[in-house]
Amino acid sequence: MDKIRLAAPLQSDSIVDGPGLRLVVWTQGCPHHCAGCHNPKSHSYEDGEEKDIAALCNEIKSLDYHTGITFSGGEPMEQAEACLKIAQFCKEMGLNIWCYTGYTFEQLTQAKDDATMKFLGCIDVLVDGKFKQELKSLELKFKGSSNQRCIDVQKTLNQHEITLIY
Repeated sequence: MDKIRLAAPLQSDSIVDGPGLRLVVWTQGCPHHCAGCHNPKSHSYEDGEEKDIAALCNEIKSLDYHTGITFSGGEPMEQAEACLKIAQFCKEMGLNIWCYTGYTFEQLTQAKDDATMKFLGCIDVLVDGKFKQELKSLELKFKGSSNQRCIDVQKTLNQHEITLIY
């Protein structure tokens, strides 16, 4: 897989999708269709634009001052193999990696999908769980609804116990 379907061009200079100055990869396609979703145009699997992963990595390499990359969507786990390739490249650059998913950590690990597990292995923080409009709060740090969790993925994988950062 040398391509990824994006909902939008890479977004540089984000300060709301994780700590520090971040690049955001907006994936296209989502099965969750959460009521109140901040990006409903990303739900369709046919819309968006297919992009070459190598070209995206070259674009990422040219960025200055960024401390991290965030995968959002849509649903990044629907394109885990493509996201993995980008994440591996970003890890080599020393970037911190966050990912927003409507799946729970438990759902992802129980599925035992090889690409998903390898992608999780690159992620520093996973914001998991579907957005729930009735649990929305503007006071939450880096998440939209109180059911969502900000998980330290590496500690969680090593300790076999969910470790939250917020």
